[in-house]
Amino acid sequence: MVEMTDETLQLRIYGDRALPTLIYLPGLHGDWTLVTSFREAVAGKVCFVEMTYPRTLTWSLEDYAAAIESALHEHGVTHGWLLGESFGSQVLWAIVGRRKFSVDAVVLAGGFVKHAMRWAVRLAEKLAGRISLRAITWMIFAYGRFARYRYRHAPETMVTLDEFAKRRTPEDLKAAQHRLHLIAENDPCPIASRTGVPVFALTGFLDPIVPWPFVRKWLRTNCTALRDYRVLRQADHNVLGTAPKRSAEQILEWINRFTG
Repeated sequence: MVEMTDETLQLRIYGDRALPTLIYLPGLHGDWTLVTSFREAVAGKVCFVEMTYPRTLTWSLEDYAAAIESALHEHGVTHGWLLGESFGSQVLWAIVGRRKFSVDAVVLAGGFVKHAMRWAVRLAEKLAGRISLRAITWMIFAYGRFARYRYRHAPETMVTLDEFAKRRTPEDLKAAQHRLHLIAENDPCPIASRTGVPVFALTGFLDPIVPWPFVRKWLRTNCTALRDYRVLRQADHNVLGTAPKRSAEQILEWINRFTG
């Protein structure tokens, strides 16, 4: 494992560099705490790169992409598969559009192109700005109780739930609010419709956050690079966390098929 712990972006690399590289771009929570079981499921089969975003209130999606490209370059990662989870899919499209990093293929995990309900994203952004510290504390406690059930099939992730809760600070909420703003303002449809990079998508059936039927329909109609779109019926929006083994099997099958 290689770890970078500066104040802008944290990066960790696991596994043999000779294996296909899979680069995980976190969702709205912005860190690696919920991907542990998935990482364990792909161990020994890929070189896995995970990261934690800074709690920035100023970065654009271009800034996210540039920082990630710089960190990957610093650690000798020259190409790989991008795995964009939810908000991470927006960073993914920015990297694809910049064409400064060699992308082998992309996988959307609960991801999307332009969000189908941007009004809901804007509402969530406004509500996030009005939540008190007391409410944040209650929400973390409630989520911790629910998470014990949600990640019951991901024992390695269960171990990191305390770390996940500790990271949910008022500053973290503000950063998430900023990321919601970036989602609401972003339209990567031109990038997705023109890309020649192979596109794969994986989503959980129970997903009220990103309505996957709209995502799948748009990709099938407008993205000629789409190779496959799979829905896992026992998973929810965080498909990598709630169905880590099944997600790993599917993504590894895509990687082996494309690189084999």
